[in-house]
Amino acid sequence: MKQLTVWAPLAKHIAAEVDGETVSLEAVAGGWWKTPQMYPAGTRYSFMLDGGEKTPDPRSLSQPQGVHGPSELVLPQSFAWTDSQWQAPPLASAVLYEAHIGTFSEEGTFDGAIKHLPHLKELGVTHLELLPIVEFPGVRGWGYDGVDLYAPHHAYGGPHGLQRLVDACHREGLAVLLDVVYNHLGPSGNYLERFGPYFTERFHTPWGKAINFDDQYSDEVRRFFIDNALMWLRDYHFDGLRLDAVHAIFDMSATHFLSELASEVAALSANLGRHFVLIAESDLNDPRVITPQEAGGYGIDAQWSDDFHHALHTILTEEREGYYADFGTYRDLEQVLKTGYAYHGQYAPSRKRRHGRRPMEANGSRFVVCTQNHDQIGNRADGTRTSHLLEIDRLKIAAAVLLCSPFVPMLFQGEEWGTRRYFQYFTDHQEPELAEAVRRGRQREFKAFGWKPDQVPDPQAEDTYRRSRLDWTELSLEHHQELLDWYRALIQLRRSEHQLSNPSLATIEVHFDERDKWFCFRRESIAVFFHLGVHTVELPQAGIEELLLTSTDAVCRSGENLTLPPDTVAIARIKPLHRE
Repeated sequence: MKQLTVWAPLAKHIAAEVDGETVSLEAVAGGWWKTPQMYPAGTRYSFMLDGGEKTPDPRSLSQPQGVHGPSELVLPQSFAWTDSQWQAPPLASAVLYEAHIGTFSEEGTFDGAIKHLPHLKELGVTHLELLPIVEFPGVRGWGYDGVDLYAPHHAYGGPHGLQRLVDACHREGLAVLLDVVYNHLGPSGNYLERFGPYFTERFHTPWGKAINFDDQYSDEVRRFFIDNALMWLRDYHFDGLRLDAVHAIFDMSATHFLSELASEVAALSANLGRHFVLIAESDLNDPRVITPQEAGGYGIDAQWSDDFHHALHTILTEEREGYYADFGTYRDLEQVLKTGYAYHGQYAPSRKRRHGRRPMEANGSRFVVCTQNHDQIGNRADGTRTSHLLEIDRLKIAAAVLLCSPFVPMLFQGEEWGTRRYFQYFTDHQEPELAEAVRRGRQREFKAFGWKPDQVPDPQAEDTYRRSRLDWTELSLEHHQELLDWYRALIQLRRSEHQLSNPSLATIEVHFDERDKWFCFRRESIAVFFHLGVHTVELPQAGIEELLLTSTDAVCRSGENLTLPPDTVAIARIKPLHRE
């Protein structure tokens, strides 16, 4: 049993329609309202402010009829968990796996994902990271236009379906991270402004008005988002959160929202005796995000490094459009491997200004890196993956650099077997005007890249969604199995060789030749060599003691020398350096 409560500081009167009956709410301190009586789980209700139309609860835990329907009272604490002894592994030893629930399995549900967890465990994954799963318009979408931030999406299986998935992950020995969006809400079903000043005109984001984190009434707005984060960790047993685009969170107050969030998550961790992690996506290359609070930072555990992706992607594909114009040299990759950023104060041509600042701490576990993710695939006009752009030889090189790097590696669903399925941008807006606006906006976005409008898939078409669903039968094909075996071997090597799990950037040594197109980075007594040129190269005095893993049998050693044919990679144990 539970009372219905809502924050609406400017309202004069609030009523609720509860299972067909109208009930007046009582005003209490701080702009909050509550019903006089309590209700059981399963109760359907809506709020009506000052005689207005029926509106879902901003903190609704379930929207069984979608973003415009009534809310459903849920008691998450009633779930029978079986993970009381669970503890997530540290981020420094993690291999993350990003997945979209709607396309990860044929069913497109939380329960459908459970049958594929043994595959992740056998692969060597430690953390499953879910793209946003909160209630968004329609039944299919990426999740970044969510509007009911407390409600797991009804088409995925709702609150208890999500709890079953997290519980099953923990049984398999997998930690679970959730992607949350605290910088904007979607355009359809966003009723927050009816309840209070959740948004501000002082700042604007690519999606419209910014969230009100520092203006009048912002205390309760901040509380709304912090309580949301704590709920996922406490009531759904997530092991951490990935914070979407924190550069679009505007907060000029003395205690930044991210710092307050980190402090409250740390307090919950101490209270529950469980380890939690916070990972931020940031486009700023600003080390304050991951600097400890004691040193004046926000105290977030790690951040995505897009520079790693861009530096490696441009070398392997030779693409230079858009923001890829800032990358393309081996020097860029060297800078990333040594600092976490390629840009830490240099001039960036695509931005037409200097960008970034050098991190204070040389710790690779502060950076999550990838060779592909939902953005870098799905934000291409046709959703092409790296496996559409590169042959298997270069896919093996990309995987080796990723999984032998000093950073926290992340895979995107299907990457490990080089799936040929796309991951395209798809939506299911019910309003015709909004659906058409999304179509045209998508076409305009890619016009500058030379894509014709008829080449951009219709995001509203169900076929666009279906083309993006993983095909698990591909695993029976020999060339897909070959790449999967390579990923498994790399992850096992990362586990068995302590130098590869050492997050220190201070030990990184890099050598390369831009003309002959070979590159080597060294991590103590382990070195990774790759070659992208058109002719076989011989690297004399490479110091080879033992070849640990090679992408082809054509890679060979003669004494301490190494011979690399085109498009090959080798991981070797080498002689230790003699330092003065």
